[in-house]
Amino acid sequence: MSLLAVLAGLVCGVLSGFGIGGGSLLLIYMTELAGIEQAAAQGINLLYFLPTSSAALLFHFKNGLVEKKAILWAALPGMALSALAAVAATNLASSLLRRLFGIFCVIVGVKMLFRK
Repeated sequence: MSLLAVLAGLVCGVLSGFGIGGGSLLLIYMTELAGIEQAAAQGINLLYFLPTSSAALLFHFKNGLVEKKAILWAALPGMALSALAAVAATNLASSLLRRLFGIFCVIVGVKMLFRK
């Protein structure tokens, strides 16, 4: 295990605790620096998400930072669409997944740059 992998895990864990996309950054680390295939990195990212999101969610609930009324409306469609997207992702070429993820990152980054 390399020091860079440990540092990536630590930084992404902290960012996940803040709820700001540590898993997305971990995905970038895995595909660009660690040389892991996009589909495999996405699977690892999903496993990473379970404990980190669970830990962060407990503290967000405790501190009253979760809008309880929105949970049902966000969680149910999110679960259904994530299942459909997982099926689609397993049938797409890794190069296409990388491009789509890159486009997504650029769009999010540009929106964040110009947000007030």
